[in-house]
Formats: sequence, C-alpha cells, structure tokens
Amino acid sequence: MRIHAMLALLALLSPLPAQDAPATTMKAVRIHAYGKADVLVYEDAPRPEPKPNEVLVKIHAAGINPVDWKIREGAFGKSKSFLPRILGGEIAGTIASCGADVQSFKPGDEVWALLSLTRMGGYAEFVCVPEKELARKPKSMDFVHAAGVPLAALTAWQALVDTAGLKEGQSVLIHAGAGGVGHFAIQIAKARGAKVYATASANHLEFLKRMGADVAIDYKAQKFEDVARDMDVVFDMIGGETQARSFACLKKGGFLVSIVQPPDAKKLEEFGVKGAIFLVKQDVEELDLLAKLLEAKQLVCEVSETVPLAEAQRAHELSETGHTQGKIVLQVVK
Repeated sequence: MRIHAMLALLALLSPLPAQDAPATTMKAVRIHAYGKADVLVYEDAPRPEPKPNEVLVKIHAAGINPVDWKIREGAFGKSKSFLPRILGGEIAGTIASCGADVQSFKPGDEVWALLSLTRMGGYAEFVCVPEKELARKPKSMDFVHAAGVPLAALTAWQALVDTAGLKEGQSVLIHAGAGGVGHFAIQIAKARGAKVYATASANHLEFLKRMGADVAIDYKAQKFEDVARDMDVVFDMIGGETQARSFACLKKGGFLVSIVQPPDAKKLEEFGVKGAIFLVKQDVEELDLLAKLLEAKQLVCEVSETVPLAEAQRAHELSETGHTQGKIVLQVVK
C-alpha cells in the first residue's frame, strides 16, 4: 500500500504534459519602408486577436490590386506611423474565432471581405475584420477566385451603377477593359442591359469579347474616340491623355467617371457632360448582390496568375506591368 501511495504522490507532483500554446505569430508580407517591390518582406508578424465586435479570419487567398503597390510606393503619403504595414484589401477565407459580441458568424464559416483601405491586412495568414464589414463567400466559388472579387467588382459596380447611374439601353466605354476592375465592369454593364465598348491591347481583344464587350477596341491601332461615339457613360481607369480624349466620346448630358483623376471642370462644361472621381467604399449589401450575380453565372472572376504569399514581390511586379488579364491572387492556403 505504501508503494502505491508513493507512486500516487509522485504522479501528483510530476509536471503535467506540455500543452500547445496558442500561436502568437503568423506569416505575413509587410513593408517597413516605402519603395519598389523589393520592400515587401515575407516574415513572422504578430497574430491579431479579435475585439468583441470582430472576427478572426484565416485567410486562404488575397487579391492583388493597383492600390496595393501605389500605397507601397508612397503615392498616398509616406507616413512612418503606418509602418510596418501589411497590404491587401480583398480576402477570402474561413472564420477562425469570433469576438464575444459577434452574432452573425461562427467558426468555420466561409467569408470574403473588402478590408478598410486605411487598415488593409490581407497579405497574411490571419486578419481581424469587424463583423459589419464581413460577408459570406459565394458557395460555388473557390477561395482563390472569390478573393479576386470584393475590391475590384465593388469598384466597377459603384463606378457604373452608383456613380454614373448606368441603365438598360444605354452605352458605355470602358477603358482598360481587360484588367481586374475592367473585366468586372464589362460584365456588370452587360448585366445592366447596356451596350459595351471596351479598350485593350490587341492580345486582349478576344478576352474583352468573352467577357461580353459588344465592341472591342485595340487602343494602339484605333482611335477609340472614332469608334465609341455618343456614349452615355465613360469609365476611365487610365487618366491623362486618355481621359482628355474621352470627353469627345460622350453625348450631351453623358457621364465620365474616373477612379484615377478628377475630370477637368472646363472640359465638363465645354462638352456639356457630368463627371466625378470616386474611391471604392465598403458595402456588404452590394457584396451580397455581387454574390448573387456570381452564383447566377452572370459574373465571373478571371484569375490569370496565382502566386504563393511568399512571392508577393513577384505578384506586384506582374501587376505593375499594366498588362495582366483579369486578377492576380496570392494563395495563402493551398
């Protein structure tokens, strides 16, 4: 009995088996300075913890957008207070955990989001997202294709529908139609019942037609203003000379909407048209609407390149060429 008692006492005094501690770091791509693509660093970073109203999302894939590398370059300012910074404004993934006040989601739910462009955080294994900024991913889409949608498709929808008021029976000229925003803009315009003219280089013309463009214009071989006349809407994603020449494409009372440069006030008056520049905003209801279009096959996301998270530098270099077709997506989970 004495031996048994001693063994029992020793068992009580023995250290308990080691428990796996919660992870405090994650892999992420961060910038510690502004500059070229080589400032993107794949490294360990603090893993975020959700606040009561937030959800911790395990990111499966993150879309690449021009705004990412423009921020990286310092085009919107070079404040050191934002550094180090994780870029990336659109994600798709699964919920890892929920804050105490979260009501609409649970761990394991498949979600997507347009992240706040002031916070971002998509180039990482995890990100915290306020519950009100999160939406359910379309069931029929894989994570890679879903990740290419939120920022780009919301930009196209808000430019054409919310800002320019594109309606059935109208006509629209979409510049840079083969790009991430452009290929969504073509499809959204067609879904709205508009006649679509779109510009791209010669090797993308068939892609424009596949996306639904009625008239595909090789901007190097043709003057787009000679082809696209009396447009109700022009969607400008290039600016400069392209925007200046676009006023002549509009009918009186038409609308030029740009995401890169404010329309010239004198030209608006000269041509008798309206115009606006805008920045995409978060809108969960519109994300849900886009999900329905995707489920109905009225909208598709074309992913031309899938790049591992660790190779974000290469993804930026591809995006900066300005000649990609559809979207480039970072794959975080294989």
